[in-house]
Amino acid sequence: MKNTALLLMIAVLGGVAGVLLGRQFAAPTPSPTPSGVNQVQTGDPAPALIWRTLDGTQTGLGALQGRPVLINYWASWCGPCIREMPVLSAFAAAQGESGVQVLGVAVDREASVREFLGRVPVSYPIALEEPNMADSSIMMGNDQNVLPFSVLIGADGRVRAHKFGDFSASTLQSWVSANAP
Repeated sequence: MKNTALLLMIAVLGGVAGVLLGRQFAAPTPSPTPSGVNQVQTGDPAPALIWRTLDGTQTGLGALQGRPVLINYWASWCGPCIREMPVLSAFAAAQGESGVQVLGVAVDREASVREFLGRVPVSYPIALEEPNMADSSIMMGNDQNVLPFSVLIGADGRVRAHKFGDFSASTLQSWVSANAP
């Protein structure tokens, strides 16, 4: 009798764990956009966003005009973000003066970003944004509320493509090539 009760309890706990894990790892689905936030679509002009940088100044899309821009939203606690950072850094370093500009936007706490970049430096500028339900990643099309999230903006200032998830070296190059103006 005790063995039967124990087996039944293990089966129930296993079923509950399976349901919870299934929810945790289920594919993201679009979230409703917060009221007052307009999401840009592919082909739309990119909004005039401005972010604070680690040195206390500001940077924005207006300062990056004339060349394509890849904005990569990330966080120091995000495994896929960390995995793709060396790929983005190598890509940014290879672009030269006329290639695609890379801008990382850390949706994270400043102290965590500073600590992380002290261990894992990158070759592209990093801006900061406090995480919230209406941060600029949502405005730029992150309707799945996931990180990493990347946006490619053409030299003409229009959104060319969105990418949910991390890049490998080959997927980054092919994604940019397929979506560059």
